[in-house]
Amino acid sequence: MRELFKYAGQFVFLVFTMVFIGYFSSQPTYQQFPDGMAQIKMSFAHGGARKIDCRKLTSTEIAKLPANERRPNNCTRERIAVLVQLSLDGELLYDDLLQATGLSQDGPSRTYRKLIVPAGPHTITARLRDTKRTTGFDYEATHEVVLKPFQNLAVDFKADTGGFSFR
Repeated sequence: MRELFKYAGQFVFLVFTMVFIGYFSSQPTYQQFPDGMAQIKMSFAHGGARKIDCRKLTSTEIAKLPANERRPNNCTRERIAVLVQLSLDGELLYDDLLQATGLSQDGPSRTYRKLIVPAGPHTITARLRDTKRTTGFDYEATHEVVLKPFQNLAVDFKADTGGFSFR
């Protein structure tokens, strides 16, 4: 009789555990963002121009350097901040001055942004300035897109492939 209660107790516990897990695996329903909305993700890492331009060493200066340190140019490591903007239908959604990473401020500037926007047809404009200029942008791209509800649109930047890409 004692064995019967032991097995019955285990059975009840296991059924309760399965019902508990089964219910909470489907309830409450989770939605990443509201109905009728889409998402734009902007993510990239890009190094701006050097803060101080490289200087060409003279042959005398090169000769004074130890043999293993001889190089034709003297360059500082520090890079300038990168200005990035993203606008949707003429409205500025994201505007940031991205500082260079690293202890010596010599690494790439990085960003990762998620923006929730209404689904439908839009004009997206991305701009980036990575040089010492004070006005205007070095890269600019405009893209016409029809965003579906719950769609993710990725905006990436690679200077060697011409700038911004929208996927």
